[in-house]
Amino acid sequence: MITGSVGRNGANVRADVAAVQQLLNLRAADMGITPVRTDGVIDDATTAAIGRFQALVMGVPSDGRVEPVGRTFSALSATAPTALMQERVRATAGRARLSGERWFRANEARFPNSDRVSDLAPAFATQVESFLTALRRAPATVRVSSTRRNVHRAWIMHHAWRIAAGEIQPGAVPANPDVDILWDHGDLRSSKRAAQTMVELFGIRFKPSLTSNHIQGTAIDMTITWDHAIDVVDAAGRTHRIDQPRSGNTNTALHAVGATYGVHKLITDPPHWSANGR
Repeated sequence: MITGSVGRNGANVRADVAAVQQLLNLRAADMGITPVRTDGVIDDATTAAIGRFQALVMGVPSDGRVEPVGRTFSALSATAPTALMQERVRATAGRARLSGERWFRANEARFPNSDRVSDLAPAFATQVESFLTALRRAPATVRVSSTRRNVHRAWIMHHAWRIAAGEIQPGAVPANPDVDILWDHGDLRSSKRAAQTMVELFGIRFKPSLTSNHIQGTAIDMTITWDHAIDVVDAAGRTHRIDQPRSGNTNTALHAVGATYGVHKLITDPPHWSANGR
């Protein structure tokens, strides 16, 4: 038994801290951490190890604190070989779910975005195809880089950004049954560092939306260029001579033609076109 709380903002009586440290070290290898000191002096490593035990083994949001009568101390006190073996299984599974580079490398391909027009929402796909046909007949060169965004990929990117930016606690991210990821590493510093790694690996520059046109299938990113003045037919059958600037990113005359097809340019995002201009 311990007489008082141990860990973050705890009473941290030396004998109690030492007891918890010893119990943590029974699981250190399974949790993938360096054994903590056992001298009864509370430190960041001990607090982080408590949090990691809570997140990996217990499967609860970490607070880095052990109460004398509470679930965390009860779980730590279960040191029978069978109990430790069951914990090892849970810890191993939990480590594979931890966010960061390892998770990204193993799982990112499961949530691909699309660059196919056919994957857009049906009505918008028809409008885009008509506009693309007019462009290619002009002729212009069109390179489509992105159409429909995977909703789960967007969810991952959104929460990685928010955790890294300190907008949400790792343990407060709502569960997504289709994405098996554990954002809570047991301490905030490690959790934010892992989330930032994923932000960088995804190449995120702005906070990802959960409700964007790309997710709904009503947006397309494409680069449009031409080498000389071209004649583009709009949706009403009228022909427009389009010349400089020879880029779909900035040519407002071409933007007006696209609008006749229901494909509207977002000026602030160079390759982005959508059903509503957002």
